[in-house]
Amino acid sequence: MIEIADIEAARQRIADKVRHTPVTALDQLKTRPPTEAKVSLKLELLQVTGSFKARGAMNRLLATPKEELTSGIVTASGGNHGLAVARSAYAAGVPATIFVPTGVSPAKVAKMKAWEAKVEVVGDEWTVSNAAALDLVARTGAIYFHPFADPLVIAGQGTVGLEILDDLPDVDAILIAIGGGGLISGMSTAIRARRPGVRIIGVEPTGSPTLKACLDAGRLVELPEVTSKVPTMTCRKTEEINYEIVSRNVDDIVLVSDEEMQAASEWLWFEMGVAADLSGAASLAALNKGVPGLEDAKHICALVCGAGAEGTG
Repeated sequence: MIEIADIEAARQRIADKVRHTPVTALDQLKTRPPTEAKVSLKLELLQVTGSFKARGAMNRLLATPKEELTSGIVTASGGNHGLAVARSAYAAGVPATIFVPTGVSPAKVAKMKAWEAKVEVVGDEWTVSNAAALDLVARTGAIYFHPFADPLVIAGQGTVGLEILDDLPDVDAILIAIGGGGLISGMSTAIRARRPGVRIIGVEPTGSPTLKACLDAGRLVELPEVTSKVPTMTCRKTEEINYEIVSRNVDDIVLVSDEEMQAASEWLWFEMGVAADLSGAASLAALNKGVPGLEDAKHICALVCGAGAEGTG
């Protein structure tokens, strides 16, 4: 299981390879969210490669013996983790192969290729792409970087939580988008260890409620289908490590539709000039529709976890 010491070690390991991203007040708005709380945005979309994924991928790379990297790195991704792995492999001077589903952002594919990664489009959602990635690993001996269930990746993502707590000492609630669950696993571990009273709210698509389905069932389950078209947030099944961490640490998971995330992305661009992808706008989609249980919150942090042009028209 991931401990706070793992996340602190990750922060030291990756400190000169990633950015400490800024926070900014959500203010001077034409249309406000339905909350009386102060709201701050954690602008993780300004991270290297455009998302938090750079943290976990770099931590995984730097903690891996060089001899294990000689056959290259392989992963499957809805976009952001693939970009982070492509950049990490480039930094290490080894080849990367990224398997992506059909709905992946063409702009993100172009950026992966700009980092000199090979990109393979396989399947209509991450689980299918991942099976192809694992098949290549078995055939070639390349090393596999899991996007959300690798302990080193989770620990790297947890450094976002440490930064928020450092920069917002009075924050009492944090909204976090969920795809496979690596980000909220790492962040919630850091937050519970350092400031256990902070409320942690996950946000998933209505068409891919992966962790919420597990929490509702009280066990790890696989979704019969995913209907969300947001590739960075679609996953039929999480892993035991993520389910266990989330079930222990997370206060609630709320669902938002693809259309609500699209509207939130457009709203962020209009109100703040922030170009977030739909996963990056998920926390604002939840905030804009109202999050039960946060009526008494005084200071909410909404994590803007990924960049994209979806809301810029």
